Amino acid sequence: MIDKLISNATPLIYLAKADQLEIFQTVIRQILIPQSVYREVVVEGKNLGEKDAYRVDRAISEGWIIVQEVKDIYPVEIPIHPGEAEVISLAKEMGVERVLLDDVKARVACELAGLRPIGTLGIILRAVGDHNLSFDQFLTTLEHIVRSGFYLKEEIYLRAVQEAKKLSGR
Repeated sequence: MIDKLISNATPLIYLAKADQLEIFQTVIRQILIPQSVYREVVVEGKNLGEKDAYRVDRAISEGWIIVQEVKDIYPVEIPIHPGEAEVISLAKEMGVERVLLDDVKARVACELAGLRPIGTLGIILRAVGDHNLSFDQFLTTLEHIVRSGFYLKEEIYLRAVQEAKKLSGR
């Protein structure tokens, strides 16, 4: 189990859209998010009437997702979204090496900053490997997030399905 991790908006949004936020709790003890991620996911999401915003807000109220203020922006070496820069900055400030984000450039920026990125798929696959999610549940979750707009190249999708099948023992 991952003790602590800093999350960007995308993984929270898509697992919440699939009504699968609890997958995080099977793999991660505590998720920290910067204020910018909170604003993007919860404040802007509620303004748009998105159900996922309310699900993430409930997780914050329950205490397993914690909103944290970033004191200083870490100088990343490549241009990335300001929210992703805050995620990296918070990880560096808090001494947390695991970072949850999906954008390829942001993942490279994490690695350059000495952090260990993991993506939404990595979390879902880890839940399968830990036997907290069955192969069928994996397929359903994957289909939900893709239908909600989560972009995956076909080859990545197929590799993830093969990996989940192997991890589940099917």
